[in-house]
Amino acid sequence: MTATAVRVDAPDSPQVAAVRAAARHAAGRRLRANGNAPKPGVSKAPIAMRTLRLHSFLILVAVAAGSVWTPRASAAPAVAAPTLRWQQADGSSVDAAASALDVRYAVSGLVAEGVVTQRFRNDSAGFLEGQYLLPLPDGAAVHSLKLRIGQRVIEGEIRERGRARAEYAAAAAAGQRASLIEQHQANLFRTAVANVAPGEEVSVEVGWWQRVEFQDGEFSLVFPLTFVPRYSLTEGGDVEDDATPAVLPQSAATVLAAPSVDLAIALDPGMALASIHSDSHPIDVQQDAGRYDIALVGDRVPADRDFVLRWRPEAAKAPHAAVFVEQTPEAAYALVMMVAPPAAEKRLPRELVLVVDTSGSMLGRSLGQAKAAALAALARLTPQDRFNVIRFSTDTEPLFERPTAATAQAVQLAREWVAMLQADGGTEMLPALQAALVGKPPAGFVRQVVFATDGAVTDTEAMFSTLESSLGDARLFPIGIGDAPNAGFMQQAARMGRGAALVIRDDSEVQARMTQLFDKLDRPALSMIDLRWPNLADSYPAAMPDLYAGEPLIAVARIDRASGEVIASGTLRQAGWSQTLNLARKRSDRGIARLWAKSRVEALEDSLRRGADADVVRAQIVEVALRHHLVTRHTSLVAIDRTPVRPADAPMDTLVVGNGSREDALAYAATATSAPLAALIGIAGLLLLIGALRMPRREWADAR
Repeated sequence: MTATAVRVDAPDSPQVAAVRAAARHAAGRRLRANGNAPKPGVSKAPIAMRTLRLHSFLILVAVAAGSVWTPRASAAPAVAAPTLRWQQADGSSVDAAASALDVRYAVSGLVAEGVVTQRFRNDSAGFLEGQYLLPLPDGAAVHSLKLRIGQRVIEGEIRERGRARAEYAAAAAAGQRASLIEQHQANLFRTAVANVAPGEEVSVEVGWWQRVEFQDGEFSLVFPLTFVPRYSLTEGGDVEDDATPAVLPQSAATVLAAPSVDLAIALDPGMALASIHSDSHPIDVQQDAGRYDIALVGDRVPADRDFVLRWRPEAAKAPHAAVFVEQTPEAAYALVMMVAPPAAEKRLPRELVLVVDTSGSMLGRSLGQAKAAALAALARLTPQDRFNVIRFSTDTEPLFERPTAATAQAVQLAREWVAMLQADGGTEMLPALQAALVGKPPAGFVRQVVFATDGAVTDTEAMFSTLESSLGDARLFPIGIGDAPNAGFMQQAARMGRGAALVIRDDSEVQARMTQLFDKLDRPALSMIDLRWPNLADSYPAAMPDLYAGEPLIAVARIDRASGEVIASGTLRQAGWSQTLNLARKRSDRGIARLWAKSRVEALEDSLRRGADADVVRAQIVEVALRHHLVTRHTSLVAIDRTPVRPADAPMDTLVVGNGSREDALAYAATATSAPLAALIGIAGLLLLIGALRMPRREWADAR
């Protein structure tokens, strides 16, 4: 039963009672489905007794099953970093390789160059193939691959995806050291290294460029050190069906572990800073002549949460405009930033639609954050607003059939409904998005869809297609929940939804970050934005979104030459606004061309949802990627040492390495239980069952 759309006017009206009862009934039904609430008319004692008997029986069955069943790889317990283990033919496990991540950044203004080094050491008696899923920052333009063996360095070359795989497979089969990197999903890359000899260590270096974020007067840099369960090592990516870039081994082992990480950043902000800090990790900061060297405190840390660095310029030094230009023989590439002017003070009436993810992946801390975010949003509503709340998991359920007036009674009802939400079921995100975009708000209202989720979505293309076809005049604001939200999905959805993405990693930040977001939503700064470039330019984004207080206008373009001016114009408080920036630059800034190429590829992929010819788009993506040495869904980097190291008659085993998460050391997936934990649960269950059997006969009769 879904709550009925009614106008809630009075505390004691029949409509209020009906809607409140419907909401409580819906929440109670979910509670009962989870075994957390009694059914109407049934006493708690029989429920408790029957639950005890059923749970005891299931625990004993689970213990028995645990002795003969091996959990699948993606549910394996964490292994203490940096040791990785692999399974032998007899079922025993041995230390197979030590793997670590070293991350290095060089940041200059709004552009950052990153290099991550993965080290594989083979401690087994046989030749080893290592595979690794590597999350990189949203918008990362991956351009280089180096394979290091001792003093030898083999440079990767860009190839079409199929050709790169074929070269890697041939080299691996021939006993040659080889490495491959390809795009698995938007900001997730799969790397493989073949024929690591017994006792040998091989290093794989991956290089990329990315843009530094600037918002609310603060710069930020995020490096993902783990990923949520949507990235299962046993699942194919959404780029192609044959996503596993490996030679089929004679025997394969799968490992889930959090490798240790060493991270260092050389920061040249180009201005005096008021503060520099990390939300996620303790850091050591050394300053020398306006440059900063940042490192993690301690030798190495586990890869169990994303790394976040923030720096804020002194108030007088905060940028209002910036331009970076890279000169190449064939063209110039520009990145421009213009900070939006102060927002209008007038409060706009809005139709706010809150969408809350209640799937099983949100269990615990993540759902607590999402509910806190929703409650903070509800607290901002005024009687002139309209609103609705939608929760989704396997199914989608709105509080009201359609958005309703934000009266005090309706808002209080929504608060009670949100407080009762529980995490359970799958992540069917598409129906919830469709429900949020149905219909149009009344004239004079702006619809703002705030979508709180951990980003564990697999059918991203269907989501993006829905935004393309159904967004209308609405604006989408995705909120990422937890330590490792899918930043790539969040940013892409926000870009297509003409809104802004927000990531909340810390419980203590929810209120402040939500207040910050809704302050912006209350007062949009610029609309109807247009960019005019000199001469001929191919710029992105092609259509600029509305800007809110604290947000910058950022665009990249390919231009004939770095001269003339770029002019931004828009509407501010019903009046015209414009700002001009000179493109003439004396120096050439590295990385801008690849950032443009990355934006060009994203635009080409977006065109597929508008009916563009797939073969034509693929050819255009390959052409751009090969010219700019860029990894895409259709191109990969492959590095091959032509000297064979594995004898033709020696087998090669495979080690698949997955990133861990902060819960790995504390919890197991629903489909797997460790042997020690299963034993403890079994003993506890057996004691409970014995206790139940020893109950007096009268109590048994009462319970039945």
